[in-house]
Amino acid sequence: MKMIGVDVGGTFTDLVLSDMTSGKLAIHKVSTTPDDPSRGVMQGIVEICGQNAVAPSEIEYVLHGTTTATNAVLEGKGATCGMITNDGFRDIIHIGRHQRPEHYSIQQDIPWQARPLVQRRNRKTVPGRIVPPTGEELVPLDEDAVRKAARELRAEGVESVAVCFLFSFLNPAHENRAREIVAEEMPGAFVTTSSFISPQFREFERFTTAALTAFIGPKVDTYIEHLDSALRNLGMSAELRIMASNGGVATPKMVVEKPALTLQSGLAAGVLGGGWIGEQDGRNRLITLDIGGTSADIGIIVDGKFTETDARSTSIAGFPLMMPMLDIHTIGAGGGSIAHQDRGGAFRVGPQSAGAQPGPAAYGRGGTDPTVTDANVVLGRLAPQDFLGGEMGLDVAASKAVVGALAGQLNLPPEEAAEGVLTILNANMANAIRSRTIQKGIDPRGFALVAMGGAGPLHGAEVARMLSIPEVLVPPYPGITSAMGLLTTDLKYDLTRTQFQLSTAVDIGRINADLAAMETALTEQFAEDHIPPEEIAFTRMADMRYQGQGYELTVQIPAGEIDTAALETVWDSFHAAHAAEYGHAFTENPIEIVNLRVVARAQLPKLAPLSAAEGGSREAAFERSVDTMFRIDGTLQSFETAVYRRADLPVDEAIPGPAIVTQKDSTTVVPPDATFRLLPSGSLLITLGEPK
Repeated sequence: MKMIGVDVGGTFTDLVLSDMTSGKLAIHKVSTTPDDPSRGVMQGIVEICGQNAVAPSEIEYVLHGTTTATNAVLEGKGATCGMITNDGFRDIIHIGRHQRPEHYSIQQDIPWQARPLVQRRNRKTVPGRIVPPTGEELVPLDEDAVRKAARELRAEGVESVAVCFLFSFLNPAHENRAREIVAEEMPGAFVTTSSFISPQFREFERFTTAALTAFIGPKVDTYIEHLDSALRNLGMSAELRIMASNGGVATPKMVVEKPALTLQSGLAAGVLGGGWIGEQDGRNRLITLDIGGTSADIGIIVDGKFTETDARSTSIAGFPLMMPMLDIHTIGAGGGSIAHQDRGGAFRVGPQSAGAQPGPAAYGRGGTDPTVTDANVVLGRLAPQDFLGGEMGLDVAASKAVVGALAGQLNLPPEEAAEGVLTILNANMANAIRSRTIQKGIDPRGFALVAMGGAGPLHGAEVARMLSIPEVLVPPYPGITSAMGLLTTDLKYDLTRTQFQLSTAVDIGRINADLAAMETALTEQFAEDHIPPEEIAFTRMADMRYQGQGYELTVQIPAGEIDTAALETVWDSFHAAHAAEYGHAFTENPIEIVNLRVVARAQLPKLAPLSAAEGGSREAAFERSVDTMFRIDGTLQSFETAVYRRADLPVDEAIPGPAIVTQKDSTTVVPPDATFRLLPSGSLLITLGEPK
């Protein structure tokens, strides 16, 4: 069986071709085509198949991480949306909550007010009301009003519509009927409902999630259609699967229906790839640091488990999102991040990026701003003959010119300015990791840092040193770890139902009925994907809180019929989770079950374990020595630094730094007072000495 993983990044599109039978692995990178990412994807597939004498028809699976949805939201370039909601409630998605993003700022940016997903003139209201606690109909839906609203939206040129009614999570009948009417009146438009996308309480978040879905729906639909058609035109019958934000993959049909599933698609694949790398080397407490051209993505893996976001912090571009997502923290820090002086004269790096076009000055595409890549060139850490295996040259003179201009502004020598760029960038990433670890009671010193992405191995060791993390793992193919992560996941879907039950008066029958109904619905969904029931594994969870609290924690629910004894274990798990998160628990207080959740998985073929090539030697791997700058004891010093070819390194031989290890998809920098060795798995292990 042959599979291809494709991850589209801001600068490059990364590909992995895996032959599950022979265990062979091939990698490839092409430039991303921002105007239509599917062009770059297809170019990469054609080239990697040609390079490895594989006919496209031999590929059985194409697993894809896409940034289409994310970029549409970040850039504000989605569809012209409409919304149909209850009379008197069209401003829910504008007002939001009394909790502002920054409580005390009077000049803060409120995304849903400054950049509304649905313009107010396109938010239509109709009579009709479903009411709690059981979802009975208080006021019938005015179908004529829905039809009139749909016609008005069509006349305004609206491309997609979100139908969002109060309490539809209890009873979706009004939303479903309204959706049918809109589809009749607006043929070809993308139409969704809040109860289909996220059947949970909290109207502002649910409405906004539906609006996000409508905003990105047409673009995602078009992209998936183009990609699927291009695969078929190439003669491929491969199953296409799209990476979802929850750490699983979904079918094209599911992604078209729920495009918000992909809002952290590529980022999730990176964390999965980092976790898989750590697992191969017996490490299950990991911090993944994926540094690309425009951003750095941080994930935390504790005891082999990927952390998920909670209702308080799940968002995209500032908009709340009620979808299951791996907890990934992203900052504007990458190889293309631009170094500059701000209006106050402070020296900053990012979040602005040179992107793929024109890119850093070193790329020779007309870039005129000093970037992190240019700083690495000036310090001798990147050389033209090493970049992308020599397939892409670097303009050293251009890098020195733009960094020199920055140095003149700062009144510093060029090398000091370049090193300052890297120090600021590394400190930004270290601070971001502190916010996900130390500020949450997690000691990073007990973790290994997985440095991946094209720029991760350049910076991983110095970021780890800032956090006193003792070791850094560099994957065999760090620049394409996200693409590799795609080949380690499963088909995965989630369902959620709101409950609102207290532990002091719990209806066990209702819990069992809702869990059974969700498992049945997921089984039917997998049947559409041709997955039989016996291949499906279910995980049950509950979002819970103490009575009177505003937000929930998620705990596991045991399999099988739930009884009083099983519930006691659930209550105990919640007390323990609360104590771990907040430092205390109220064991005598009633607990409220807010949501029940069921996650269903069906296994896909997996990437085979990798191994390092035997027979290498330090002498064979040595290429040359270069002068490279490092700051030691507060002084920027020049070091004679050995450059090694990774493919020829010996297995399990400790080699001292400073050193540079080259390969096609990345460059690894080992600072002075550190050692590195090639593990049998093919990963590099950098062991850091005491900081100076």
